[in-house]
Formats: sequence, structure tokens, C-alpha cells
Amino acid sequence: MNKLCNLLNLQNEDLLFDKITQSFKNKITKWDYFVNWTKVFGNIEPIEKELNLLNFLIGKDDIETEAFNLIKQYPQVIKAFPILIAVREKSIDILIDTKNFIYKKYSFTKGKLTDEECKELAYFVVNSGIGEILKDKKVKNLVDYATGVEVGLDSNGRKNRGGTLMESLVEEFVSDTCQNLGLQYMPQATAKKIKEQWNLDVVVDKSSRQLDFAINKKGKLFFIECNFYGGGGSKLKSTATEYIEMNRYWNKQDIEFIWITDGAGWKSTLKPLREYFDKADYLLNLYLLSQNMLSAILKYK
Repeated sequence: MNKLCNLLNLQNEDLLFDKITQSFKNKITKWDYFVNWTKVFGNIEPIEKELNLLNFLIGKDDIETEAFNLIKQYPQVIKAFPILIAVREKSIDILIDTKNFIYKKYSFTKGKLTDEECKELAYFVVNSGIGEILKDKKVKNLVDYATGVEVGLDSNGRKNRGGTLMESLVEEFVSDTCQNLGLQYMPQATAKKIKEQWNLDVVVDKSSRQLDFAINKKGKLFFIECNFYGGGGSKLKSTATEYIEMNRYWNKQDIEFIWITDGAGWKSTLKPLREYFDKADYLLNLYLLSQNMLSAILKYK
């Protein structure tokens, strides 16, 4: 019988699996999920002066000529061009001949520019659409505009922040549990760090292997992986399959493996989760964490 069944005094594994799957959370959204403001303003600060210089172009009738003169006098302004069109790249290839597939490369990192290069970059301002919004005063201040663009670009990182939020939530439980039990834990654990800090040897399956958390109980190791899936997809099945092998691999080294997962995405993908559940000892979700199950596992072992 699954070890968690004994800890929870449940009669069979089906009851435990139902308890896990029926208590999945739909959301774990916290305040820092929406926008990483530190990152947004951190990206604006290095180009703020350049954006203010480009404000000179707002309302000008002959944008191309004015842009040429501005670039020629202050070539550093081109550093701000990528954010104005919402890209991160420092150079862009534009297809200028669709019949022969000829591209024109625009670079925004050069310190010294020839007149021809200044002319080409002024042409870029006009044809990228930046010129029109400047000429028609559709933008009042490019620092404010660029900040808005950064917020938009940062929203693409929400998927990754979902995983980070789960790690943050789990670490609260791990930290409190280890403090109460007098144990040490390590976030983002690697074999090298475990050896350096705890003098314990771990054989990894690949050199880049990194565990979300490792707990040291008097030389006995517990490895924790955690994730949150708000939606379904093939990733859930591949993760479950990977963790079945991971559980087996760590168990051979007398290391306990604990998978903490949650999210409504599992509700339509229960089969691979059940396969892991049947072959491993410890599957937890946020509800079971809140019921002090991590503490029970660590005391049990």
C-alpha cells in the first residue's frame, strides 16, 4: 500500500488518489504574477536618455530628415529602436525583395555611423511605423510608451512565472517544516552543491540535473520537484513519465523522491498521473502540503 495511505489512515490507494485529484487548485495567482515591475523599469533605465532624445521627433513633419540629423548627432539613440517596435533583438533582418529573398540587416549596437548608415536607420524609423506615430503625435512621451511596451513583453513571461510561483509557495512549506524539525534544506540543489554543503555524494543522470529542493535529514536525502499546470497538454504526460524514472533512479541511491504538483490541467489528464502514483511513494498537492503531510513524511522516514 502507498506510504501516504498509512500516514493518512486511508483504507486504499483509490481513496488517496481521489483525495489528491479532487483538491487541485485552479489558480495560484499572487500579486507578483501580473507584471515584473523591477524587470520592466530595469530594461527602461539603460535607454531612458536615448528615448528622451528621440522625443525631439514627436510632431515633426519631415520625420526622415529629422531622424537622420538626430541619429547623425546622437548615434546612441539607435539603442532604443528595438523596444519601439517591441523586440528584444539587437539587430533585425528585413525581407526587402520577396522574389529573390534579399534581406537588409539593421544593427542597433554600432557606436560610430557613416552618413549612409544614418540614412538607412532613418529609413527604418519611417518604414517600421515609428515615424507615423511620432509625426501624428499619437505618442506624447517615448519613455512612457516604451514602459508600456515592456509591460506587454513581460506578460509573455507569465507562463514561466506560474512555475516560479509554485516553487515560491512550496518553499514556504519546506522552509517552515525544516525549521520546525531542525532540518536543512537547499533550493535549486545540484550534486555539487550537496557535496560542498553536506558532504553527501549523489550520482546524477546528467550533469545539468537540478532539483527544486533537497532536504537533509541526518544524511538521509529527500528530493522535491514541484510544478503547477493551469492547462492540459502533452507536457503533463511527459513530466509524469520522466518522474517515474526519476523516482526509481533516486530510490536506488536510497534517496526519497517527492513530487508536488497541482493545477486544473490535471483534471483532464489523470491517466499519466495515476501511473506515477502507482509506481512511486509520494505524490502531494498544495492541499496535502497545507495538512502538514511533508512533515509527516519526514518524521515517518
